Amino acid sequence: MHNKAKIYYFIKQFNSDEIKSLNKNISLIYRNYNDKLDLNVIKNIRDLCIKQKRKFYISNNLKVARKLKLNGLYVPSFYNLINLKNLTIPKHFKIIGSAHNKIQLLNKIEQGCSEVFIAPIFKTKKSRFFLDISKFNLITNFSSTKIIALGGINSSNFNKLKAVNCYGFGAIDWIKKNRPK
Repeated sequence: MHNKAKIYYFIKQFNSDEIKSLNKNISLIYRNYNDKLDLNVIKNIRDLCIKQKRKFYISNNLKVARKLKLNGLYVPSFYNLINLKNLTIPKHFKIIGSAHNKIQLLNKIEQGCSEVFIAPIFKTKKSRFFLDISKFNLITNFSSTKIIALGGINSSNFNKLKAVNCYGFGAIDWIKKNRPK
């Protein structure tokens, strides 16, 4: 893993105490596929992130990301229709995405993602399938795109990330419990 690892924390609601308790270098990604999007929630998260000088991305909603001047857009692995790199977007705006295999990684690169989450690197509760270190590195070694490890990261396997070809990592539960610096 890269020395100055980039850390992403996935959230699905606004909890100011939780966000304030995070290290300010941890970027937030709002990803909620169950509830109707509430613009006031997104604005509250954005405003807190601006105060904390924290990066904030929204999943799957380019229109809102641009309208609210967020730091960027998170493109899930299943979102593969549009080529985003041909859009006119502000200089600071980043498009980041996720993939589960080499084909999806190539798709995200083609879409214009500057960073791609590869998941799941380790075993998770949601899936029996996981890549582990060797498959993860096989998928990522050919790409010059910044790769972020995602999925199943916990205290017992966190140090294994040092053996992985990645620029950073993303998590939910482990970050909540461990509050990385």
